[in-house]
Amino acid sequence: MRKGFITNRLRSNKKSVDTPIENKIETIQGEKFVWIDLQNPDRNDVEKLAEKYNFNALNVEDCMTKFELPKLDSYDDHFFVILHFPPLAQKTGISKNSQLSIFVGKDFLITVHQGDLKPLVELADICKTNVDQQRKDRLLGKSSGLLLHEILDVLVDDLLHTSRKIIANLDDIEDRVFDESKPVARSIALLRREINRLRRIANPLKRFVLEIAKQVKRFPDSQDDELTLFYDDVIDHIDKVIETLEESRETMEIYKDTDFVLSNEKTNKVLAVLTIIFTLAIPSTVIGTFYGMNVDLPGGIGSNSMFLGPFTTFILVIIASAVPAIMMFTYFKKWGWISN
Repeated sequence: MRKGFITNRLRSNKKSVDTPIENKIETIQGEKFVWIDLQNPDRNDVEKLAEKYNFNALNVEDCMTKFELPKLDSYDDHFFVILHFPPLAQKTGISKNSQLSIFVGKDFLITVHQGDLKPLVELADICKTNVDQQRKDRLLGKSSGLLLHEILDVLVDDLLHTSRKIIANLDDIEDRVFDESKPVARSIALLRREINRLRRIANPLKRFVLEIAKQVKRFPDSQDDELTLFYDDVIDHIDKVIETLEESRETMEIYKDTDFVLSNEKTNKVLAVLTIIFTLAIPSTVIGTFYGMNVDLPGGIGSNSMFLGPFTTFILVIIASAVPAIMMFTYFKKWGWISN
């Protein structure tokens, strides 16, 4: 029996103002089922498949929506599920979720996405070529449930890899938190947003993978214990992602509080110095104000006793300002208000 060959390949281009966006439909034939992968599909492409396999019209609408909440709808001969994953090419805190819509039946598996899930695209390329024949035979040689497991496995592994990048970013932020010369508040905020976004992906993903594992058992070719172990392995990886994200979230809260405390401490130091400078300048301000008034003062303008020469007024102002300032400085130092 022939295994895993391509029966049909349809390519079309969807024109846009700037650059054309490629619409791609890959139909890959396995031993007992067919895998149809749609990237950036037109509505007509999805509707043709819906008519052929008797899909619900609401599920078609969900496929064409750019962002739909995760869901799973079960029918007599198939089930439909929407999952979210982070795209591989991303910048922390900037990228958006990528939606994957899947129709699964006994003899078919249909995936609908925007083409930004690189692990899934690479998996389809493996099934189209003979570069890795052994893996290709394993993917297409048994059931649609096994292939669905492989798709979920590579995407969850990528999610696990992304969560490990979070740990690396945490180590970098830890060094910057205690470096007063580098602002870190924005980096903390962006990484916190990224962690929360991944948590919103991983937490419902575990629940839906558990439900998918139950749904594939309805099909005769997917009722082996080995497939159950495969899905359990995927769930274990999701648990690791969730655990990593929870630890990262707690660590980020610690860094946020630490940065807040250190920033306040730095601000208080600056305010303390400015306050001391202002306080020590009060005597000179007061004395200078008096000598700037049009009244007779010792050594002032119009005074007959210029016993220190023409600079008598200036010298008196300096002495009258310096003496109380030195006395205040000594008092502050004694009480520990001025530290080394």
